[in-house]
Amino acid sequence: MPKDSLPQDIAAKAARDPDGFALANCIRALSIDAVEAAQSGHPGAPMGMADAATALFRDHLKFDASTPDWPDRDRVVLSNGHASMLLYSLLHLTGYADMTLDQIRNFRQLGAKTAGHPEYGHAKGIETTTGPLGQGIANAVGMAMAERALAAEFGNDLVDHHTYVFLGDGCLQEGIGQEAISLAGHLALGKLIVLYDDNQITIDGPTSVSFSEDVPARLAACGWHVLGCDGHDIPAVSRAIAEAKAETGKPSLIAMKTAIGFGAPNKANTASAHGAPLGAEEAAAAKAALGWDARPFEIPAELGAAWRAIGARGADARAAWDARLAKAPNAAEFNRRMSRALPEGYDAVVAAARAALFDAPQKVATRKASQMALDVLAPALPELIGGSADLTGSNLTRVPAVDSQFSAEVPGRYVGYGVREFGMAAAMNGMNTHGGLLPYGGTFLVFSDYARNAIRLSALMGVGTIYVMTHDSIGLGEDGPTHQPVEHLASLRAIPNLYTFRPADAVETLECWDIAIRSRATPSLLALSRQGVPQLRLQDTGENLSARGAYVIRQFGDGRDLTLLATGTEVSLAIEAAEVLAGRGHGVAVVSMPSWELFAAQPRAYRDDVLGTAPRIAVEAAGKFGWTRYVDSEDDVIGLDGFGASGPAEALYQSFGITREAIVARAETLIRHTA
Repeated sequence: MPKDSLPQDIAAKAARDPDGFALANCIRALSIDAVEAAQSGHPGAPMGMADAATALFRDHLKFDASTPDWPDRDRVVLSNGHASMLLYSLLHLTGYADMTLDQIRNFRQLGAKTAGHPEYGHAKGIETTTGPLGQGIANAVGMAMAERALAAEFGNDLVDHHTYVFLGDGCLQEGIGQEAISLAGHLALGKLIVLYDDNQITIDGPTSVSFSEDVPARLAACGWHVLGCDGHDIPAVSRAIAEAKAETGKPSLIAMKTAIGFGAPNKANTASAHGAPLGAEEAAAAKAALGWDARPFEIPAELGAAWRAIGARGADARAAWDARLAKAPNAAEFNRRMSRALPEGYDAVVAAARAALFDAPQKVATRKASQMALDVLAPALPELIGGSADLTGSNLTRVPAVDSQFSAEVPGRYVGYGVREFGMAAAMNGMNTHGGLLPYGGTFLVFSDYARNAIRLSALMGVGTIYVMTHDSIGLGEDGPTHQPVEHLASLRAIPNLYTFRPADAVETLECWDIAIRSRATPSLLALSRQGVPQLRLQDTGENLSARGAYVIRQFGDGRDLTLLATGTEVSLAIEAAEVLAGRGHGVAVVSMPSWELFAAQPRAYRDDVLGTAPRIAVEAAGKFGWTRYVDSEDDVIGLDGFGASGPAEALYQSFGITREAIVARAETLIRHTA
C-alpha cells in the first residue's frame, strides 16, 4: 500500500522515520504471522514495541550477530517475556545463525527454540529466561551490577556495555519490580536503561482497573533518571536512549506511550490484542493498515538486507575488542572468568581446608561452618560476590575476602540487598547469566518462600546461583513459628535441578560448598543451623562423601537390624540413638543424607547398599512430607506434623518429640515387629 494511503494516524508516525517504520513493520509482520500460525501467543506487545526496538537495535545497540557471545555486548532483557516474538523477530532479522525462519514458523511448538516465553540457553541472544513478570528487570539489575564490578576489575577497555530492558505495567506492579527498581536506584546503576511500554492495557482491561500511580514519579523518587516520549516516534525514542546513555550517574527510565496491537484497526488499544491471535481477518486488516503486502513469513529483500546490516554493524567494534583482549595483561584471567572455569590452585585450597578440620575438629553451628568455609575459599575465587538480605550477622555470609561493600561509589564484593529476598535471588541470576561472577546470597530458610520463583528460575535456566539459607529448623528457637521452616525442605527438594543441601557438621558444610562452587549448571541451596553440632567425621578418606548425596556415617555392630536416615543437626542425634540401640545388642547403620538429589543420581547398587534391607527410620526437624520415599510410613519419621512454637531450642525438640528417646522407642518397635 502506498504510504500516502495509510490511515492518517499511522501515516503521521511513519512519516517521522519512513525507513525505520518499514524496519519495525518487519517485526510486526513476523509477530502477527507466528502467532497466527501457532494459534496462540501475544501479538499486541511486539506490535506496540516494534518501533522502540528498531530505534534501539538500529541506532544504539552494541552487538555482533555473528559473535553472539561477545562478552562486551550490550545486554537486552525482555522482562515482559510474553512479547517473545519481538525478541525472536529481532534475532532472526539481524542474522543470529540459530534463529532461522523455520524457528519463527514453529513458534510455540514442541522442540523449537522459540518457546512461548524466552528461555535462556534455547537460542543465542536470549540473555535470561523471562515470563514471570518482574524477574527480567531484577535479572537486568544483576547484569548491570556485574558489568560495573567487572569494569572496575578489568578496565573499560574490556568491559563497557549497557543493559537494556523492555517492560510493561505488569513488571512494575509485581513486588519484585519495585525491589529491583529501588536497589538499582540506590546503587546508581547508570548503564541500566529501561524502555517502559506504557500501553495502559492489562489482561483484565484498561490499567485503570488496578493501577493508577505515577510511574515516572515513583522511579524518580527511587533515584532514577526519567524520560518520556511517544513510543511510535522512532527518532524521539532514539533521542531518549541517547540521553539515557549520557546519564551515567543514574539508571534511566524511558516511559513510552504506545498502542498495544499498533496497526490493528479493531483490536489496537484493547485487551483483546494481548494474549490471543488477531484472527485472519484482523491480521490482514492490520497489515493493510501498516502498508505491508508481503506474503506470510516473507521479508522483502531490501528490508532483510537492512536488518542484516544492523546485525553486522558491530563486527568492527567486536574485532577491535578482540585485539585489545589479546594484548591485555589480564586476558587469561578474564577468559577464565567468562568460561566459568575454576582457578588453578582451587583444589589445593579445598584440600587444605579439609585437612585443617581433621587436624582440629570444630563443634560449631553449620552457619558458622559455612562462614569458615567461605573464609578459606573466597580468597581463591576472585569471581565470588556475596551478600545478604539484611541478615549478614545471622547468615554469617561476610568474610574478609568479600568485605568490600558494593555501593553507588565502589562496586565491592559484598552486596547489602536490604530486605529484598526475591530481588536478591533474581539479581544473582542476572549476574550468573551475564558471566564473570559467581554470586551467593543469604537469608533465613523460612524466607526462601519470598525468593522461591527466582530459585525455580535458577534451576530452569541451569545457572549455579548459591543460596545460603540459615536458621533451618525449630532449632532457631525463640523467634517462633513465623521464622521456623517446616515445609520448606520438602518444597525445595521438589524443584528439579536444584541441589538442596542440609549438612551435618563442619566437614559436610565444606564439602557442600565445594559442590556448589563446582556446579555451574545447577543452583545450590545450603540449609544451615543456628545451633551448634559436633564434628562427626574425624578421619579424612580423601573423598567428598557429600557428593554421593548420602553415605553410612556410622555402623554399630556387625549386622544391620535398623537404618537411621538423618540430615543436618539430627545426624548427631541419630548417632546418639544408635549408640543406645547398639548397647542393647542391635546392629544399626546411621546414614547422613545431605542431598537427596545427589543420592538419587547415584548408581542403584550404591543406593541399595546405603539404604540396606533392614527397617528404616528418618530423622529431620522438619515436616515429614517426602520421607516415605525412603521409609515405610510417616510413623517412621521423627519430625514435625505441624508448625513449631516459640521457646528455647532444647525445649522445642523435647516438646515435639525429636529426641534420642523417641528414636530409640520407634526403633525398638520396628525391630520387634520384624524379628
